[in-house]
Amino acid sequence: MAKFVAAFFLALIALSMLQTLVMSSHGHGGHHYNSQRRYGPGSLKSYQCPSQCSRRCSKTQYHKPCMFFCQKCCRKCLCVPPGYYGNKAVCPCYNNWKTKEGGPKCP
Repeated sequence: MAKFVAAFFLALIALSMLQTLVMSSHGHGGHHYNSQRRYGPGSLKSYQCPSQCSRRCSKTQYHKPCMFFCQKCCRKCLCVPPGYYGNKAVCPCYNNWKTKEGGPKCP
């Protein structure tokens, strides 16, 4: 009986530690949560891509291709750099995705 009680308490402690670990990685204290971050890897949800790409592509004369590639990049990287041009360093995935020829894929 004593072994059963000890095993039960050990299991409770293990579950408590696991719950704390999950809460810290997905809750307010974890690295997945950052309400201050507007740009950078994973800063967007996929449903936010069209509006962010509209902002990004609003000043180009090639609006249709810009929107196509921006949304493709946004869905993969879940970020769109600030501004209308440049600033790609804040989103390494967006910046480093290249075409077959080695040019930038994302506008």
